[in-house]
Amino acid sequence: MRAADEAEFVDLAGQSAELHADWVRTPTDPLAFREYLARFADPAAGEALLIKRADTGIIAGHVTLTGIVRGPYDRAILGFAAFAPSAGRGFMTEGVGLTVHYAFGLLGLHRVEADVQPGNEPSRRLVRRLGFRREGFSPGFINIGGVWRDHERWALTAGMTTKPPPNCPDVLP
Repeated sequence: MRAADEAEFVDLAGQSAELHADWVRTPTDPLAFREYLARFADPAAGEALLIKRADTGIIAGHVTLTGIVRGPYDRAILGFAAFAPSAGRGFMTEGVGLTVHYAFGLLGLHRVEADVQPGNEPSRRLVRRLGFRREGFSPGFINIGGVWRDHERWALTAGMTTKPPPNCPDVLP
């Protein structure tokens, strides 16, 4: 994600406000986008990535890898959201799959975790499709829009997957 993506990202986030509703907070104005992007200026904070459609180059969604812990953990927390015009068309499955492959390959992580609200069935299906296993349930786990929301904890480890998504170079060690 770069500063040059601001206008398209903000426009798509605005179009997706109803879709995102209680699930995620995405910057919907230029100042919020700049503040969001600034959070990722330090690589230690994690990475903010875009999922773009291969056929048009239009942004389909975004992904974050945050809470990266090295050493005995070698893990990150995965966040993702589709934009309304591209939702439900498979772009997120491919893009999140590529992100996980990147995390295990080039970043050398061992574990990727995803926290998903129980009622967010599209996200639950996505992590299941990618091979994540459900590891637990945490009541009042994440504050979204001023409300502490329950989440299921899902995880995938490098040993659980070795096959890259289609059209992805093999970057696993």
